[in-house]
Amino acid sequence: MAAVRTQPIGYGIIGTGIWGQLHARVLAADERVNLLAVCDLDQAKARQVAERHGIPRVYGSHEDMLRDPSIAAVSVTTPDFAHAAPALAAVRSGRHLLVEKPFTTTIEEALAIILAAREAGVKLMVDFHTRWSPAFYHAYRSVQAGELGSLKLVTFRLSDTTYVPTQYISWADRSSVLWFLGPHSIDTVRWLSGDEVREVYAVRRDGVLAGMGVNTPDFYLLLLQLEQGGVAYVEHSWILSANAPNLIDVKCQLQGSRGTAYIDNSHNRAFEKYTQLTPQGYPDLPYADTAVMPMVQDQQVGYAAESIRHFVDCLWRDQQPLVGGLDGLRATEVILAAEQSARINAPVKVDRHDIKTLC
Repeated sequence: MAAVRTQPIGYGIIGTGIWGQLHARVLAADERVNLLAVCDLDQAKARQVAERHGIPRVYGSHEDMLRDPSIAAVSVTTPDFAHAAPALAAVRSGRHLLVEKPFTTTIEEALAIILAAREAGVKLMVDFHTRWSPAFYHAYRSVQAGELGSLKLVTFRLSDTTYVPTQYISWADRSSVLWFLGPHSIDTVRWLSGDEVREVYAVRRDGVLAGMGVNTPDFYLLLLQLEQGGVAYVEHSWILSANAPNLIDVKCQLQGSRGTAYIDNSHNRAFEKYTQLTPQGYPDLPYADTAVMPMVQDQQVGYAAESIRHFVDCLWRDQQPLVGGLDGLRATEVILAAEQSARINAPVKVDRHDIKTLC
């Protein structure tokens, strides 16, 4: 039986943006964690997060933070394009690593982190939190139990309103809706189907966001052919109307040989609110978040928090995370193939790498 820790885990967070603050709320409230430090290039923002959660140390670079010997594990919650350097430095320095999606934006970076984590003997988890969604887990259990029969077609919509690329994040023109949302959908398709993506045909369009001053694609549509014959159709858009009742639109339909399952993680109308008030900053949406990251009794709940707690569970009990570097690599491989497909307007075979050669 694996040993269970008795002392809190020294922990640091690299990146104090929206998702870094989520990690801080979850980890600061966990008695198994001693949240010692936050790190951000914007030290003023990092200090605000530190003061809010009683975190004693603030760093302006991940190199400085990783010199702190009391930190045993880190979360990397930097923007999409900035995961690789701090993630690689963390595992090379012997720290356990929880990294937000996308794992990396190149194959070489992903392989380097996986190899370094294995050499250092540390735990590596990519935060594909949809696997902790109750609705998607119901679907997963239905597939595993054979209730749907052979899975034939997955239709997955994961899109955002224009508020996300224009106001929610400041770095949208250095990423894309495909890198921002695609890793979640690709991992979910792989998880639900138990299969790998063989080929991808992608279409993208530009113009709307460029006209709003953000130079990034408006949307991507992906047709994924799986190795065992299944097909997945995936939609990622950043141009949903800002007047939509929810910031995100999450819909999934599973069609099998024996049945069909439907998921609505955003517009299920579990709670609706209509007032004349217009708050400053974050939009007051009619359909409240009751699933992803809601606050209840001043505590962070939701499946985005549960995946972080799972990582802490694994450190506490000395177990391997349910989602690892290979899963992150597979999502990166598909996204790179999708980008190529959209450029050449033709299907592209996914180049899968055998990580056994890294052992």
